[in-house]
Amino acid sequence: MALRANGRAGMRQLNGYDASFVYSDSLHANSNVTLLHIYDPSTAPGGQASFESILAHIERRLDRSPVFRQKLLRVPLELDYPYWVEDENFDLEYHVRHIALPRPGDWRQFCTQAARIHARPLDLSRPLWELYVIEGLDAILDLPPGSFGLLTKVHHAAVDVEGGNEITMLLHDETPEPPHDAPPAPWFPERPPGRLALACRGALHSLLSPLRIARPLTRALAQLAPTAWSLASDAVLRPQRMPATRFNSVVSPHRVFETRRFELAEFRRIRTLVPGARVSDAVVAVCAGGLRRYLQAHGELPEASLSAMGPVVMRETDPRRGRPEMSWLRIPLGTDIEDPVRRLAFIHEQTASSATLAESISAREFAAIGMHAPAAALALTSRMIARAAQGIGRRAPLASCTITNVPGPSQPLYLIGARMTYFSAIMPISDGMGLVFAVTSYDGRIIVSPTACREQMPDPEFFAQCVRDSFQELLALADARARPRKLRSAAPRARASGAAAPPRPRARKASTAPRAGQAGRRRSAAPAR
Repeated sequence: MALRANGRAGMRQLNGYDASFVYSDSLHANSNVTLLHIYDPSTAPGGQASFESILAHIERRLDRSPVFRQKLLRVPLELDYPYWVEDENFDLEYHVRHIALPRPGDWRQFCTQAARIHARPLDLSRPLWELYVIEGLDAILDLPPGSFGLLTKVHHAAVDVEGGNEITMLLHDETPEPPHDAPPAPWFPERPPGRLALACRGALHSLLSPLRIARPLTRALAQLAPTAWSLASDAVLRPQRMPATRFNSVVSPHRVFETRRFELAEFRRIRTLVPGARVSDAVVAVCAGGLRRYLQAHGELPEASLSAMGPVVMRETDPRRGRPEMSWLRIPLGTDIEDPVRRLAFIHEQTASSATLAESISAREFAAIGMHAPAAALALTSRMIARAAQGIGRRAPLASCTITNVPGPSQPLYLIGARMTYFSAIMPISDGMGLVFAVTSYDGRIIVSPTACREQMPDPEFFAQCVRDSFQELLALADARARPRKLRSAAPRARASGAAAPPRPRARKASTAPRAGQAGRRRSAAPAR
C-alpha cells in the first residue's frame, strides 16, 4: 500500500480484485478479516496497560497506514470501481472500543465474543476497521493475572490476509521499552470529489474500456447465486466431481471460532515421517485428519477424498497494488486414507506435483467467481448466463474448505510494553465454503484456528479436539519412529560405562493441553502459553 512522502495517501481507486470483496458482501456473509492478540501486562511500565494509554498509542501511529483514516466512496450507478478517500469525520474513539467478558471470563466466552464481533458487518461509510480492547480474561488457563486481548477487524478490501502482519507490526514494537513516538501531527483531510465528478469520471472510464459497461449488469446477475456458483466453478476451475459436505451449503450470519496451539519444533518432527515433506505439508495433514475425524464421528465422511483451497505467492509484490501476486491451489487432502502417514505422504506428493500447480488459478480469477461470494457474476460468460437462465448446471463444490496462512513474527512483540503471548485469526466464509482454517505462526508456535458457520458446526470445541487428536496421532508416530534410533545410539555408551539402561522417556504432550487450575479458582480450557 503505497504512501506519499509525507506519510499520507491521496485518493486511490480500488482495482477489480479488491473491489470484488466489497461487492461480495451480503446480509449473511462479509469479507471481514479479524486478528486476535493476547498480552501479558506484567512487562509493561508499572505492570499494566490501560485503555487510555492504548488509545493514545494508536493515535500516534495513525499516519503509518492510510487504512486507518480512509473510507470507501462508491461511484454513482456503480459505473466504476470505488475509491479510497479520507474520512472528513474520522473519530478514533468510534473505531477503538473497550469491552470486558462477563464472569467467569473463560476461553469459550472469549471465542464466542470474538466470533460475534467478527460476524457483524463493518460500516461502509467509515474507515473499514474496528479495534476492541478485551478485558476480563481471568479464568483462562495459564494466562498471567490482568491479561487482556486485542481484536482488530479489517475489511478484506483494505488489506490482504497475508498483509495482516503489516497491521500487527504497525501497532507493536520488538522491545518492551516503548519508543518515544512524536505527538500526533495535525491532520487535515482532503475533500473528496462530488458525485457528479465521480459519475463523469466513471462514464469516461467505461467509454475507454467498453467491458466495464457490463459491470452493473453482471453484479445484478450475482443474485443467481446457487446456479451461477456451480457454473462459474465448473467453467473456470474445471473441478472433478468432488464430494460435498455440510460445509458446502448456504451459510448463516452466525460464526464460530476455536483454536489450538502447537510447537513449531513438534511439526518439524512430524514432517520427518515422510522424506522431503515440509512443515506446511504437516500442517495440512493435521487439518485433513481433523476434518476426517469430525465428519466420521458424525457419520458424514465421503468415500472420495476431500480437498482444500490454499493460497501461494506466485510473484513478488505488484507495485501497482503494493501486495504480492497470489495464486490459489486446490490440494487433495487424502481424507479417504485411514493411515495418517500415508495421508501425509499423499499430501506431500500433491503439493510437490506439477499437476497441482497447473490447476492453480490467479487471485483475480478466484475473486471473480467469489472467494467470499459464491456467485460474483464478473466471471460469467454469455454461455453461463444462458445456462443459468435455464436453471441448468451441476453443483460441484469448489473445495471442501480453505486453509489460509497468516504469517506472524518469529520474535516476541510488545504493545506499549505488554508482551504478546497469543496470535490467531478469524477468516471470512461464504456460501459453499463454510469452513476455513487460519494457520498463524508466532514466536516458535503454530496456531490452527478453524472458523465456520454456527449452524454447520454447532460443536466447535469438538472440531478443535479432532484437530488436536490428529496432531497427537502424527506426533506419537514420529516420536515412536525416532525412539529406536536414540536407544541404539545410547546403548553402546551405557554398556561401556557399566551404567544402567536409561529410563524410558516420558510421553510428551503433543499440544498445549489444559492443566488443572489452582484450588478454589475456576479455569477454562484455553491454549497454554
